[in-house]
Amino acid sequence: PLLASARQLMLVVTPGWNDVQGQLRRFERDQPGQPWRAVGDAGTIVVGRNGTAWDPLVSPVVPGPQKAEGDGRAPAGVFSLGRAFGFAPAPEAAWLKLPYLPVVEGIECVDDPASGVYNQIVDRRRVQAPDWTSSEKMREVGEAYRWGVVVNYNTPAVAKRGSCIFLHIGGEGARGTAGCTAMPAADLRAVMQWLDPTLAPVLVQLPGAAYERLKGEWSLP
Repeated sequence: PLLASARQLMLVVTPGWNDVQGQLRRFERDQPGQPWRAVGDAGTIVVGRNGTAWDPLVSPVVPGPQKAEGDGRAPAGVFSLGRAFGFAPAPEAAWLKLPYLPVVEGIECVDDPASGVYNQIVDRRRVQAPDWTSSEKMREVGEAYRWGVVVNYNTPAVAKRGSCIFLHIGGEGARGTAGCTAMPAADLRAVMQWLDPTLAPVLVQLPGAAYERLKGEWSLP
């Protein structure tokens, strides 16, 4: 259903389940059901340091690992995109169409499966009784989170399925991530400027064999 209604598509394909590097292509269309047309040039991305793994909500039409917390794999499947975030104050992010969260001290993404706010971005300063023992202190991550976009994976959250999945800056030296999709800063900024929530953008992320198997069924370009 997400893909059927989308008018913007980010398509990430890697060679196989354990590969870190892949290609990002962007597409758009005027109405759901119409053919996709390419936008811009293809770019190089990296995914998790251990590759990719199926979103547990997707039927594994091609055998492969299943995403879990701490596995170092990026989720494979179809995902809507949430708000943008970054270190800049809100007025300096006015070029974005996505809603924007300034990442200041105290902003954390909770990756503790036992927490009531697992897989949520919270401001620790506003939480009376933090119940987590593990989180990403996003400001302290540094340059990788200078700009980013939330990928709506595992929402609503199910414990241990994985958390804090983003598009963010990275990929130097073909180094993978903890489970996010990373790209050079200039490429990410172009993507973020293009994304429009009124066009129901989605991220489709698949290894090559799954892409070839699903290309027709999912009407992928």
